[in-house]
Amino acid sequence: MRIFKKRAILAGLVFATALIGCSQTEKVAVPTSSLPGGMTLVEESRPSKDGNEVKIPYAKYQLSNGLTVILSPDNSDPLVHVDVTYHVGSAREEVGKSGFAHFFEHMMFQGSQHVGDQEHFRIVTEAGGSLNGTTNRDRTNYYQTVPSNQLEKILWLEADRMGFLLEAVSQRKFEIQRDTVKNERAQNYDNRPYGLIWERMGEALYPEGHPYSWQTIGYVEDLDRVDVNDLKAFFLRWYGPNNAVITIGGDIDSKKTLEWVNQYFGSIPQGPAVEAAPKQPVTLEESKFITLEDRIQQPMLVIGWPTQYRGSDQQVSLDMLASALGSGANSELYQKLVKTRKAVDAGAFHDCAELACTFYVYAMGASGEQGQLDELYQEVMQVMADFEQQGVAHERLEQITGQAEASAVFALQSVRGKVTQLASNETFYNQPDRIQTELNKIRSTTKEDVDQAYQRFIANKPYVALSVVPRGQTDKAVKEATFVTPPRSLPEYTKVDENTLAYRQVQDNFDRSVMPEVSEGVSAQLPELYDFYFDNGIEVLGTANTETPTTAIQLYIPAGERQVTRGKEGLASLTASLVQEGSLERSLEELKAELDKLGSSISVSSASYSTIVSISALTANLEPTLEIVKEVLFTPALEQDDFDRLKQQMMEGVVYQQQKPTWLASQATRQVLYGDSIFARSNDGTLASIESLTLQDVEDFYARHYTPHGTQAIVVSDLSSREVRSQLSFLSEWQGEAAPLIQPEVLPKLGEQTIYLVDKPNAPQSIVRFVRQGLPFDATGEVYRTSLANFNLAGNFNSRLNQNLREDKGYTYGASGYFAANREVGAVVFNAQVRANTTIPSLVEMQKEMAEYSENGMTEQELEFMRLAVGQQDALKYETPSQKAGLLSSILIYGLDEDYLKQRNDIVSTISKQELNDLAKKWFDPQEYQIIVVGDANALKPQLEALNIPVVELEIVH
Repeated sequence: MRIFKKRAILAGLVFATALIGCSQTEKVAVPTSSLPGGMTLVEESRPSKDGNEVKIPYAKYQLSNGLTVILSPDNSDPLVHVDVTYHVGSAREEVGKSGFAHFFEHMMFQGSQHVGDQEHFRIVTEAGGSLNGTTNRDRTNYYQTVPSNQLEKILWLEADRMGFLLEAVSQRKFEIQRDTVKNERAQNYDNRPYGLIWERMGEALYPEGHPYSWQTIGYVEDLDRVDVNDLKAFFLRWYGPNNAVITIGGDIDSKKTLEWVNQYFGSIPQGPAVEAAPKQPVTLEESKFITLEDRIQQPMLVIGWPTQYRGSDQQVSLDMLASALGSGANSELYQKLVKTRKAVDAGAFHDCAELACTFYVYAMGASGEQGQLDELYQEVMQVMADFEQQGVAHERLEQITGQAEASAVFALQSVRGKVTQLASNETFYNQPDRIQTELNKIRSTTKEDVDQAYQRFIANKPYVALSVVPRGQTDKAVKEATFVTPPRSLPEYTKVDENTLAYRQVQDNFDRSVMPEVSEGVSAQLPELYDFYFDNGIEVLGTANTETPTTAIQLYIPAGERQVTRGKEGLASLTASLVQEGSLERSLEELKAELDKLGSSISVSSASYSTIVSISALTANLEPTLEIVKEVLFTPALEQDDFDRLKQQMMEGVVYQQQKPTWLASQATRQVLYGDSIFARSNDGTLASIESLTLQDVEDFYARHYTPHGTQAIVVSDLSSREVRSQLSFLSEWQGEAAPLIQPEVLPKLGEQTIYLVDKPNAPQSIVRFVRQGLPFDATGEVYRTSLANFNLAGNFNSRLNQNLREDKGYTYGASGYFAANREVGAVVFNAQVRANTTIPSLVEMQKEMAEYSENGMTEQELEFMRLAVGQQDALKYETPSQKAGLLSSILIYGLDEDYLKQRNDIVSTISKQELNDLAKKWFDPQEYQIIVVGDANALKPQLEALNIPVVELEIVH
């Protein structure tokens, strides 16, 4: 039986390779004789002929200036993904100048010599594309996904910021983006629960001056003491073509693409030579205990052991060790700590980077008096000691291998996924496609390898143990701190003389100021759909996806939180969790072991109107996967012990969520807009509502609402509709009565405009929201049309609101406006998370932007921008199985026409400016909105009262 399953998985991999080859030409590379001058073909990797390997076909070239170019043609969808990766991250920074690499990620979107301020975002958005950039310790990348006819334009943009960025960099831009980075740090680190864990761990694990001893975001004091010339010097040192890889995948003409790459990048001079950074794994002389006081209620323990570096001979063994110890229901930490209720959560992972790696184990304690980390620490160390004695089980290695093999196939479902892998592997290994290499390593890793890795790096080795405790409760720490981050030893700052900067001059024979024209449009084909019904009323909507041999299924059961009676909030979620805790025939551990070997996943979760059963499998393993679905769905065990544990975990989860400023803002929005109605409650439930739940409540909810009547299914698979119907035939056996109907609710009428202040003591940031009741969801009606009106006010990066608060004022990391709508109600929300000392100015600016837009509407230029941006997005909408599933779920759940996206595009191209301006006047008048502020009430209340708007301190329902 086990051998059959392994063969089934391997058959899936073979099938995947064959299919990938079908969407590629047999010859990937352009013949050497046809290459532009100065370009060299380095290597070519073609599709596997015998089907024994999982491969991403590619061709690798190099320009005379050192730029590496990787092409991976795939004509399955009319889109391209472009990734430019620079081999520079925070590890290349100097002591006292941290955060530069990340800072440059921001600066690279601020315009260049031939591209105006903020134009990069505007041009890509207008083209119907998406874009972003990311920075880590070892590399920075910039990427765009666009319709394939926009490729030349993207290459022009990327080349301009590689070769001509500094001509457009100013001290003013520098200062604005410095403020933006500070806001990002405040939002994602300082004002987020547990947000400073990795900064403290890095400072303790690595000696001062080690390139991993600071975080990629950097220190504010470093950003404050430098100026624009420091940044220019950093760019000139690291951002040359010889330190970059450009990877292009999708629907491309390889010969033409290389001509464009050569035209736009070939004349950019190479930068200074870049040598590989030396590996710098660390060793600890003794264990260190550190303590972090934070605005949290659940203490957390994090333990880190230094290991090696990315690509070392022990990395795969350590990765598999981490999975065995702390990944999934069959892991040691879950079984011995979470399942026994000694920890709210626990796990392990191997954080591996280019220069050094760390093996982490973590555990979260309960809130309240039970949250003592010294006891939890002893329990964690006992788990580790037990593992040292027993080692990893062969059965567990089979499960981990099965997951890895399936993941290799699922990773090939999008052009972006393939391009990202090629770019990263070329940057760090000089080997673009490493899927088969990694699979071979995983398959050959033995129990002895994993056990030896534990002995070499974990057993009796020094470590860093961090205790995260509520402020003022250091007695909950593992033990008194033996290490405190010392004051930083910063070198004396020397100002960079601009006259010493060696600018690189580009000599061209064409005019770079002319943006390439788009020759012709692309046509995205809506996927062909099929549907059928079973006799018990279940409706199935599906579509074929033949690019990978995978199947994704989602069942929507009429068992959402909206069906839960008042006072029982959280029941749908608790029921969904309990259903997947095992069946009458097998335990959770047995089911999970089976799924892992198959490389499949099954999850059950609740939403507002449905409980969703999500199924993902290699098609070769679909039949045994659906046997498990049948077992879980029809015969759940619903045991008291599991109920008690999940209920406690759910209560702790509520405590965790409610520490976040964003949750406070969302709950305040519900309370302000919906009063005492059922819509004011959170789907998570409250501590009181969850405490009241019993196993009988779950059993009753399951009996009444887990029914075929009203259940809908969506399928995205390489199987035909006939084969899908056969595989899902077990659903026809499902019997049950219709679930009770939802009773409608009346919404409260809101009074005069009021500022509702939610206290978050000492918060370094505030959340400012303008909110009003909206309309229920519609696909092509007033809600959709008003969202088009909002596009230029607050619906994209270049919108008025974001440009004002982020790019002009530097108050926030981002400001936006959106429509939230379900079948019954809707809300309109304008939101910004801002520096605490800019709360009032931010509120005033939001008022001004909304008032101006509602009174005077949009410009002709904004109208055209919206038409182009929204109307050209189809090429990106249906590429992956998950995207196709999203399309199908909308059609099925809301009863939409199958061509509703085409109807939307017709609206975009024909809606008048007058209609949009009328909608703006109706919906965006700031006087019609209630205002919510989450922040430090003591500091903010007097300032808010000065605005002459009533201020009410809002008590959040927990």
